[in-house]
Amino acid sequence: MVVGPDTLNEVKEEHFDEVEAVLLTAFPTDAEARLVRQLRADGDMLFEFRKSWDGKIGGYYALSRMQAPEGWACLAPMAVRPEWQGGKLAENNPNMEVGGTEDQLYRGPWRFGTRMLQELAQCYEMPTEAIDGKLPETIVVLGKPSFYGRYGFSLQRAQKLSSPYPLEYTLILRRGDDVPVAELIYPQAFPGGSG
Repeated sequence: MVVGPDTLNEVKEEHFDEVEAVLLTAFPTDAEARLVRQLRADGDMLFEFRKSWDGKIGGYYALSRMQAPEGWACLAPMAVRPEWQGGKLAENNPNMEVGGTEDQLYRGPWRFGTRMLQELAQCYEMPTEAIDGKLPETIVVLGKPSFYGRYGFSLQRAQKLSSPYPLEYTLILRRGDDVPVAELIYPQAFPGGSG
């Protein structure tokens, strides 16, 4: 029995409208929805993933191809249906006693963003031969270090990068413990992000 959101699945064309609806409700403007449409149109989208529950997409993230360094990707956007953010889905589950022992045990598994990032980070912990050629060498994310840092993304390892965005919000996920030196050039769809 699955506790919390279902497994992570790839987004297909039949999911595009529902993904757009999630993006439009999860953010204050339509900028992220426009970004996703432009990444698809430009051919820069590597992968799109969705996490569902009860037949609805509850969480989404995109990995797009960085212009440089080659083989790197950018995690953006990432969205969770607002009414299910922060484990609220667990609170609204009639099978869960909120405030009880079950709530303490299972609330975490109902957090869409947490589960998506945990699953992504676990891929980079697998033996190299198991994922060789299936994942980008490095994934870059712009966001809160206190959040993304819990899931394998490193602020410290990104500090020798040059970027059009602030390094205090730039984190990377990759194998090893090196501190790469590289210039980040984002896909053209990112505002002010391409070189």
